[in-house]
Amino acid sequence: MVRANRYFLPGYTWHLTQRCHKREFLLKFARDRRRWRQWLFQAKKRYRLRVLNYMVTSNHIHLLVYDDGRENVIPRSMQLISGRVGQEYNQRKSRNGSFWGDRYHATAIESGLHLMRCLVYLDLNMVRAGVVKHPSEWECSGYHELQNIPERKRIIDYTCLIKLLELNSYNELKTTHQNLIHEALNTGNLIREEIWTESLAVGSQSFVEDIKRKLGVRGQYRPVSEEKGSWEIREETYTKRDDFYPKISQLRHKNGGK
Repeated sequence: MVRANRYFLPGYTWHLTQRCHKREFLLKFARDRRRWRQWLFQAKKRYRLRVLNYMVTSNHIHLLVYDDGRENVIPRSMQLISGRVGQEYNQRKSRNGSFWGDRYHATAIESGLHLMRCLVYLDLNMVRAGVVKHPSEWECSGYHELQNIPERKRIIDYTCLIKLLELNSYNELKTTHQNLIHEALNTGNLIREEIWTESLAVGSQSFVEDIKRKLGVRGQYRPVSEEKGSWEIREETYTKRDDFYPKISQLRHKNGGK
């Protein structure tokens, strides 16, 4: 399995995903999911993290953020949120060990249509899982903020989101978002799409080629492909170990090993 990617380039939107240790349901209780959201709010206050959407499930999280170029805002925010949530949980449960699994994964998302598709994909997470029938039934997600601006403790940066979606107003954002949610529910288009969570970049061909170029040697051998109208940079599947392991197997066979 490839290690989670987290190469950040300023001026891009990033979809971050992080799973609990061994995919355990460590966030199954609402109080723990709320604590994650509260620390997300703190990250926004402390570091001015520009949040576009979020989803806290029972065993993993999704976070959509914009990197405005200020140094280490995203890594520092993730360190704060993940660290405090894990510490509080372990203290309360008298538990030792990691709360989170491998390091979080980051996917660059192109502005406009692709960003809107990703936004809606996040909101439908628990519907796809069969836990709820509508996003409004799951408390810890950005869906509620997107549909009704809260008076206090706002997390989502509406000004930034509206600009990146190439819309004109909050009302247009609310209506477009609501219509796309209804369309997905009515058509039953709820299939899990790995493109949003396992790629390095998603968007038009020119967008992903530009990301690949900017990654330099880190993107040199990563393939670019098209799926359902979106282009993506796939994680590198070839490693030196692919050649190394067969040789080990052959040596074991010659030596009588298994």
